[in-house]
Amino acid sequence: MRMTLRPSSRPTLEPTEPLYKRVPTCAEDGTPYSDFMVLIPGMRELPEAEMAQRVSGLQAVLGRYRQVVFADLNIRLNLLWVTVIPERGLIPDLISALRQRVPEARLVGHE
Repeated sequence: MRMTLRPSSRPTLEPTEPLYKRVPTCAEDGTPYSDFMVLIPGMRELPEAEMAQRVSGLQAVLGRYRQVVFADLNIRLNLLWVTVIPERGLIPDLISALRQRVPEARLVGHE
């Protein structure tokens, strides 16, 4: 799993690819992936040390799940996008684990 981190304060001179172009949609065998979004209110206002702690917590949780194939944390939008190999009950389990490390995390939607 690779987590992309996009900071809130550092403007980039190079355009970044839109999320829909970067997110994998299916496995090599054509099996579709599933996605979900998590809103993390106040993330961009956190002091640097506290933000690093939250990011580390997110990475630790996501790294424990072999089903997570992609994650993108957009700090400016306070939004975490996660792409997973679909499995019954996985998203609720992941959200529960994420909320243990980052209690303000809220599931926005999933497919």
